[in-house]
Amino acid sequence: QVQLVESGGGLVQAGGSLRLSCTVSGFAISRDGMSWYRQAPGKERELVAVINTFGHSTYYADSVKGRFTISRDNAKNTMYLQMNSLKPEDTAMYYCSVRNYWGQGTQVTVSS
Repeated sequence: QVQLVESGGGLVQAGGSLRLSCTVSGFAISRDGMSWYRQAPGKERELVAVINTFGHSTYYADSVKGRFTISRDNAKNTMYLQMNSLKPEDTAMYYCSVRNYWGQGTQVTVSS
């Protein structure tokens, strides 16, 4: 059974940091690209960051470039999203995705 479990969300003040994790069970992620998405209330889900198989190539949405860092540890079957200099507009439910599977999401709330 495939499961993606996100963790690390929470409430933080503007300018603060959080580190999200996405742990996958059911298959090895070593051959898959992985992504983080987010969805704020009343808005469409948007792509935040992508990382390729071995982490050599990454993509970031313009809105998070320079503040967020995506990484992965294939040995732990886990992907991460380090979020620094958080802004209130980063408030959203954050989801990880691989092979068209999705996690349940972890809430990030940034207060001003």
